[in-house]
Amino acid sequence: MEPLALYIHWPFCLAKCPYCDFNSHVRADIDQTRFAAALRAELAWEAARLGRRPLVSVFFGGGTPSLMAPATVAALIDDATRLFDPAADLEITLEANPTSVEAEKLASFRAAGVNRVSLGVQSLEEPALQALGRRHSAAQAIAALEIARHTFPRLSFDLIYARPGQTLPAWRAELRQALTLAADHLSLYQLTIEPGTGFEVLHRRGELVLPDPDTGAALYDATAEEAARFGLRPYEVSNYARPGGESRHNLQYWRYGDYVGIGPGAHGRLTLEGELLATRRHRAPDAWAERVERDGHGSTEQTPVAAADRAREALLMGLRLSEGIDPARFAARTGVPFNAALDPDTLAQAVEEDYLVWEGSRLRPTAEGRKRLDALLAALVM
Repeated sequence: MEPLALYIHWPFCLAKCPYCDFNSHVRADIDQTRFAAALRAELAWEAARLGRRPLVSVFFGGGTPSLMAPATVAALIDDATRLFDPAADLEITLEANPTSVEAEKLASFRAAGVNRVSLGVQSLEEPALQALGRRHSAAQAIAALEIARHTFPRLSFDLIYARPGQTLPAWRAELRQALTLAADHLSLYQLTIEPGTGFEVLHRRGELVLPDPDTGAALYDATAEEAARFGLRPYEVSNYARPGGESRHNLQYWRYGDYVGIGPGAHGRLTLEGELLATRRHRAPDAWAERVERDGHGSTEQTPVAAADRAREALLMGLRLSEGIDPARFAARTGVPFNAALDPDTLAQAVEEDYLVWEGSRLRPTAEGRKRLDALLAALVM
């Protein structure tokens, strides 16, 4: 059976960051008991129809999962490992913010069974944290990294680059400081203006100006150079890890494997009775919980994915990876021959210009290709 990754969405936050367009909701009071029961019920409903599938990863995302009660995390991990067939090296990740309150809970999450934490550091510069609307200080971020490094076998952290006024020397210094504290896994995100966010309003008024594309590219190049100093390689466009330290959960997405998403707004791609289904949950937390309490699940969509769409999705995900795509796996997963999914002239040109390369039977992007991936995929994918 196709291995399975499990995503659990906790949609609540203490505040809405001005750059964020995720399905997150600010609440002072959260009915932990109700939402824990709903998540467990939805997980049980999925397990009943999926059977004892091999389980390779569990990921608590959000929102801010570190606002969950550790007992809820422990219960969901226990359910997942009882209802599915967990891998011997099952990866269990929880996203956390490095506020002092949440950092104090890290030991409890480790005791609950979490073996990998992903810290939303975003920056180690105080002015940048304030501009990004973060509720932690640089000192709290450093303290949380140190606590997490000594608490969990595996640690990842996020940084945002191409911030207003950011310079190359300052970015190199910031990266070196962060990687010195926690050189296992780095997720790097370029600041972009998303519709409906607070930053979109400021950008439209001209009050928020992002670095020009050349500066953004230089900052991106510097990231790979600094990460390499600490033994981290770019295994995906925005992710760097020591060999073996890659996010197994995210690799399941990028390799176009099966994953089940539970919780408000969660998405999934699931193979059932030989058919790949796109699934989606209701976005609003209370409406989702009401559906689960009534029906056992909060689904609003379960749609078969057509072969052409499977091929397109697999290409858009797989060519983000430094390892690229195996055409045989691609054809088996999508039902479409690999060469039928790509524009042959664009492919030939991309190989000639060294943006893509054949390595054995696999097609993968080069370092230059990864920097131009959005434009390349727009022209390449049929």
